Parts: sequence; C-alpha cells; structure tokens
Amino acid sequence: MLWMLLLQVLASCLWLGHSELVKSFESSCPQFFFREMPPNEALEPQKPAWICQRYKNQYYFATLYDRKMRIPVYSAYIYQPGPGKRPKTWLVEPQLIGLTCPKTMEKEWTLIKRYNVSLEDLIQSQAVLHDYKNLTGLNRGHLNPNGHHDDYSSRRATFTLTNIVPQDEKLNGGAWNNYEQQTMIRRTQGCITTYVIVGAVPGNNYIAKGRVNKPSHLWSAACCVVDNNYIKAWAVIAENDKNQVQLLTLGELEDTLTDLYGRGQVSLFDSDCPRE
Repeated sequence: MLWMLLLQVLASCLWLGHSELVKSFESSCPQFFFREMPPNEALEPQKPAWICQRYKNQYYFATLYDRKMRIPVYSAYIYQPGPGKRPKTWLVEPQLIGLTCPKTMEKEWTLIKRYNVSLEDLIQSQAVLHDYKNLTGLNRGHLNPNGHHDDYSSRRATFTLTNIVPQDEKLNGGAWNNYEQQTMIRRTQGCITTYVIVGAVPGNNYIAKGRVNKPSHLWSAACCVVDNNYIKAWAVIAENDKNQVQLLTLGELEDTLTDLYGRGQVSLFDSDCPRE
C-alpha cells in the first residue's frame, strides 16, 4: 500500500518547492551569454529559478524566473532572425512543479492528462493561460521574441509562459515592436554574433487577482561581436504604460537598473562589452 502511494506521488510530479532546474547558467547553458558570463546577482529575486529553456530535447535560450512574481526576470538568447510562421500554442515549464516532471516545456493539457499533474499544482508553480485572459490594455509580451529566431522549433520555444509578462498592448504592438523588428536589424548590421538579454522590472500592480506581477519597465541589452577586434553594444528601456522606447548605452542601462532594482550595481555582460 505504501509502495503504491509513493508511485502515485512520483507520477504526479510532486515535491513542490524542491525542484532544482539548474544551479547556474555558467555550468548548464552558458552559450546564450557573451563570453559565457550571465548577469550578476543584482538582478536575482527572492525566489529565483534558473531555466535552460528546453524544447524537444534542445536548449534554445535561458531564463531567470521569479517564482514569487510569476514573471521572468530576464531571458537571454542569440539573435538569429529569419522568416517563418508565428506559433499559436502556449507552453509551460514542468520543472517548476517538481523534480519528477519532464525537463522540456509542455502544453498545460499534456501535463494534466499525460503526467497526472493537478491543475492546482500547476497554478501554484507558475503563471498559466487563465491568468492572461480578459486583460484590459495589456497582453502577453514576449521577452525573447519569436521573430528573433530562424526556425519553427526555436520560435515555438519562445511561447512558454516563463518568457511572458503582462505588457502594455500599445507598447507591445508599437514602439517595442519597432525596436524588435526595425532597430535591431539596423543595429546588428555587420555583427557575427549578437547576444541579447531582455528583462522586466517588477512593478506595484498585478493581474489575475494578485497572482502575476505587471512590470513597471521592460528593458533590452545587446552585445554584438563584429570581429576579434571590435565589439559594440546598445540598450533600451521602456515604461510599461507608455508607447515609448528610450535608446541608451549599455552603461546607462546598467546604472538605471541599479537604481530600479536597488540590489547593488547591475552588470549584464562581461566587461569586454563596451559600456559607452
């Protein structure tokens, strides 16, 4: 009888709060960061989860997730835009539920039906689709946008709710979209490899009856390798209730984030990435 009970516990991906996704990005998926160096500890929330975003047994980007706010702190990826269809299916992160769950992102329905995960356990572990229903003036905003990837699998991997924040819909479809689709193309001319980190500063407002934080700001920083002797960088920040994006140097963004987060000096990239 006891053995059957243990099997049932294992099958339902329990052990909430004890899941260890990865210990650090340096050792698990460093390839998404310039010189394999992720941002420093000044961005870490009270309840962090380091996720190597995995879809169909391949890693596509890295996300530092805030379990308490139920939004990503940042997502880091390599900029590789290309034509392709926009996925429609939203995914969640099983590892946030428990140690025995799959290590690759799945649909909510698949977790509940195939892996015997309860809807309650899923809801407790992260943001779910229902949290983003019936929003007014907000929509699901990607940190790592699907349009910055060149094949369907990598695009679909960005459609995980651990990569999504409640974003002002005018900003998402306006100035932020212009930055993602136009400014990035211009700025990356001549780049061999462009490393990008996009983040969200937690705000004072919430959606879904206080479950999911609405960020006060969205920000993005890029470090571009042109050749062995030349590296360039740029950054932007936007208030999450205005359709405006401010272009900054990397150093200016780091100083701004230092003030906004209040946890010490922020460093987003290795020191070889220029701050001016």
